[in-house]
Amino acid sequence: MDIVITGRHIQIKQKFRDVVESKMNRVTAIAPDAQRVQVVLSHEGNPRLHDTAMRVELTVIAGSTVIRAEASSLDEISALDLALDKLTLRLRRARDRRKDHRKNYTPVPVDAGEFVPPSEEEEDIMGAAADANSPAAAVASDLGPGESIEVHVGDTPIVIRRKLHVAEPMSIDEALYEMELIGHDFFLFVNKDTMRPSVVYHRHGWSYGVFEIDTPENIKKAEEAKKA
Repeated sequence: MDIVITGRHIQIKQKFRDVVESKMNRVTAIAPDAQRVQVVLSHEGNPRLHDTAMRVELTVIAGSTVIRAEASSLDEISALDLALDKLTLRLRRARDRRKDHRKNYTPVPVDAGEFVPPSEEEEDIMGAAADANSPAAAVASDLGPGESIEVHVGDTPIVIRRKLHVAEPMSIDEALYEMELIGHDFFLFVNKDTMRPSVVYHRHGWSYGVFEIDTPENIKKAEEAKKA
């Protein structure tokens, strides 16, 4: 397994490299098919964040699977240990999930929020607020797959980053799997059963939720199609 170590605003010491290499057996023990691990060490210069000044980001690439974890602490070694604990937990979940799928795994139940179309008054209020702030106008330029753009909104300190991500529609179960792999609390996807933009999110423990987005026009068309 290749180990790539880089630093952001900090020079990597040989001691840190040695510690990283000595601890990577924890990764190969769980994911023997891992081909590459990327370790990024960064330093936060703000003295108010002294207790979390050192940040370690870990990314494991195993075939088409990418698993990430990150953590911050007072020094780089403790930050590494914290990040590695998170990473190994996600690696185990991914490994166990593959085993479960081979045994006719049943998807985890999620709380699907019911869509309630906004009233005309609510639409007018939301429309007026959007026109006043105009964040959409600031990122209205067309983007290609994988491209991103960052812009300031007017004279405010707000910065909006927009990126176009191309992905095949997937099931809720597959979206939960992807969310666990990247270590986020939510995951945006297109539900292949409804073809609606959707978000799965972590609630508490092993409980999850899912939101789907649709327009009043589409809801109305669907209702009319059922009546026809």
